[in-house]
Amino acid sequence: MSDVRTPAQIEADIIRRREQLAETLDEIGVRMHPQTIIGDARARVASTVDETAGRAFAAVNRVVIDLKAGLRHEDGAPRFERVVPVAMVAVGLIGLLAVSARRRRG
Repeated sequence: MSDVRTPAQIEADIIRRREQLAETLDEIGVRMHPQTIIGDARARVASTVDETAGRAFAAVNRVVIDLKAGLRHEDGAPRFERVVPVAMVAVGLIGLLAVSARRRRG
């Protein structure tokens, strides 16, 4: 059997397809608009930065937790054999930074 359509059906089909084509062209126009492209790029960059910052925070957090665990005994008492050298290194670094800052100013 052949698909016999009336002129009204053909005309309705043409109108429907024109409307679909117009919608498609409008959508392409919106997607290709420079502001849309810039907005999409900004969103991707922001997402990447958020993801990277989240990973960095998690990594630093793990290091701090491991460091804290290494400076205390299981019962929570400080391990002075580890705390004292870490404190001395921290004081030394602060001193070096202070001396360096004075040299730059003077």
